[in-house]
Amino acid sequence: MNVRLLTVDFRLGGCRSLKEKRQRLKGMKDRFGRTPNVAVCESGYQNVHQRAQWSFIAAAASGDVAERALAEILQSIELSVDAELIDVAQETLLP
Repeated sequence: MNVRLLTVDFRLGGCRSLKEKRQRLKGMKDRFGRTPNVAVCESGYQNVHQRAQWSFIAAAASGDVAERALAEILQSIELSVDAELIDVAQETLLP
């Protein structure tokens, strides 16, 4: 079993409330949580209006498969999320 972690930090410029923040990031858990063998959560800055951190964990028999799943998620985020990506980190949890 191979497990990879992708952590993405966002800046939501001009966001004035937690409600607006949730609206701008709406659907990330539903959209990416449907990906086979991927878990998704808002992992940081839950109470900060203009920042967000989301984590994605992929598990697969092959490390390449897990990495490919996370690469596809990151590409989709870059194209569809109404926020600036300010940090992206990946790490291997289980080789």
